[in-house]
Amino acid sequence: MIAVIAALHAYPVKSAAGVPLAEAEMTADGLRHDRAFMLVRPDGRHLSQREVPALALIHPAYDGEKLSVSSPLSVSSPLANAPLVCEAADGPARDVTVHRRPCLGIDQGDDAAGWFSDALGVSCRLVRFTGTRPTQRGGGTLTYADGYPVSVLSQESLDDLNRRVEAPLPMNRFRPNIVLRGLGPYGEDEVTRLRGAAAEIELVKPCGRCVIVNTDQETARRSPATLRALAGYRTERVFGYREIVFGRLGVPRALGTLRVGDELAAS
Repeated sequence: MIAVIAALHAYPVKSAAGVPLAEAEMTADGLRHDRAFMLVRPDGRHLSQREVPALALIHPAYDGEKLSVSSPLSVSSPLANAPLVCEAADGPARDVTVHRRPCLGIDQGDDAAGWFSDALGVSCRLVRFTGTRPTQRGGGTLTYADGYPVSVLSQESLDDLNRRVEAPLPMNRFRPNIVLRGLGPYGEDEVTRLRGAAAEIELVKPCGRCVIVNTDQETARRSPATLRALAGYRTERVFGYREIVFGRLGVPRALGTLRVGDELAAS
């Protein structure tokens, strides 16, 4: 079976808006620069749209050296009304956590912390990933993604969901790294390998969904309709736990460049 890459997205700051890409390098940790940064509370716990939906309105860009961040909506703080531009800082690593799993981050300084704290109305600091971090299963590594470095969703799966809800949902509601066409609705559920000319991904787990899919990524407003619709027909037991699933999570097995329009052998 052949699938075509319809879109590629990286998320330089965990839980902030995505960056659409025409091509992306697949590294051992996922798409290059994906989840390279994360916001943490003062005690080091990660901050996400689960607690702060306004993170959806933060738009980052990162080239490996310089991080630029802006928001389309004005906020009360004059500091956060101007874009943030900062060089990726080096320094000592501090202990942080993602869903209680320990990892490391390099603090990006007071200016970045002040900008994000003012923009979001929550005391937080920006850290850049360092060190290594294992996937939950599958023998891979990742940066600040929840448990696996690559998320995949079929356009046809979203099309089928949209036939079940009152208002059509955009793909950004589900924040995939790779959007595929050609597998049919939920065809990704039956795929274990995606092979391109260079890169290869093993799909190892259904993607369990949380309240973030209820958040409009353009306005940060929430409605329960999305998760409620998925729960009606996409709930299953995964590794002993009941989850609402939509899409798949994967681990890179061969590294190379992916491009929108590339064909992938799906098996």
